[in-house]
Amino acid sequence: MRALILALPALLAAPTMLSAQTPASCPLPGALITPHDALPNENEPRRVVPIGGYTLAISWSPEFCRGKPASYSFQCSGRARFGFVLHGLWPDGKGKDWPQYCAPTGIVSPRTIRGMMCATPSEQLIQHEWAKHGTCMPGETPESYFARSSAMYRQLRFPDMDRLSRDRSLTVGGFQRAFAAVNPGLRADMMRVTVTRAGWLDELWLCRDTRLRPVRCPAHQGGAAPQRPLRIQRGRA
Repeated sequence: MRALILALPALLAAPTMLSAQTPASCPLPGALITPHDALPNENEPRRVVPIGGYTLAISWSPEFCRGKPASYSFQCSGRARFGFVLHGLWPDGKGKDWPQYCAPTGIVSPRTIRGMMCATPSEQLIQHEWAKHGTCMPGETPESYFARSSAMYRQLRFPDMDRLSRDRSLTVGGFQRAFAAVNPGLRADMMRVTVTRAGWLDELWLCRDTRLRPVRCPAHQGGAAPQRPLRIQRGRA
């Protein structure tokens, strides 16, 4: 972890040109919602297992907000036109199980939440990501965890999502290849695509090793088959 912390300033200072997921304008609400505790439960118990790698998960916001009123959330309000948003950075296990809710924690500070809202536009999701995933990363604080995940998110580049949304022959594998083509060092087998039951793009999971370098995704991680047809919900004009 020490090497990653030393490298973080360089990531934060990297240029964001062509970083298509960040809206050009992101006016935050004057008052943010204070999240409630995100705690383990019967369905999501505390689980402490060795870390075998990581997943950087990003969500396609136009699909998430489809059919939801503007009052549903800041993400769907139209104040900022989001494309891909940061879901989170997840420690994975060495097998099918992953660590979660590794240590008790309080509420993430308002300052940290405000600093993350243009990447992860949900106060409660920010709290959830720290409680469930961030507490399992050795030596992290909420501030360092979100600095790390947002730096990784800002390094990503995206293909022309509007053009892909119009491609009626698009497949999951075609999207993976298009994404890899604009991100040097990535291959299609280093990512997983999740889709809705109707075949619309939901999320993209980017697999990382224990040093946060791109790596081939484990077979058990799942995701949609490369040959599956894929549709992409267009963003608001």
